[in-house]
Amino acid sequence: MLTAGDFKNGVTFEKDGQVCQVIEFQHVKPGKGAAFVRTKYKNVVTGAIREESFNPTAKFENAVIERRDLEYLYNDGDLYYFMDQESYEQIPLNAEKLGDNFKFVKENTVCRICSFKGNVFSVEPPTFVELAVTETEPGVRGDTATNVTKAATLETGAVIKVPIFINEGDVLRIDTRTGEYLERA
Repeated sequence: MLTAGDFKNGVTFEKDGQVCQVIEFQHVKPGKGAAFVRTKYKNVVTGAIREESFNPTAKFENAVIERRDLEYLYNDGDLYYFMDQESYEQIPLNAEKLGDNFKFVKENTVCRICSFKGNVFSVEPPTFVELAVTETEPGVRGDTATNVTKAATLETGAVIKVPIFINEGDVLRIDTRTGEYLERA
């Protein structure tokens, strides 16, 4: 069991049958009245964010989220297949379980699969990936105003904004959390 007074950033708990993760918390002791814990939390399955105040003695069940590193193999229509590298078990997942940042994942990449009580709810790709540019317009000489960018298509099909000096065939390091170009690899 967990009380609201024990909340810290990143703690997971069950509330009304849903798995929630604390994003922000603040212990408040007003001059008049009882203390309370102002909490901002996220439903890890749906992604909905809520703010709520709890009595510090309110009790919640601990929610244990299982995280496993699995290798992405291939996709077959709407199913994406991942393999456990120890048991070689293949696990198919629907496309809706994958996040928007999965567009930066190519085959044979190790991803973190998050599940609660055996139900997979998200796939976390590596934070940084290196991908080759397959298509982009050539940079125009003399177009040197600050922060000039152009669109580039990566080998996974994702399109991002890159500086004008990037050419086809360059390998780039991408931050999958934001989808931004970081540097040439």
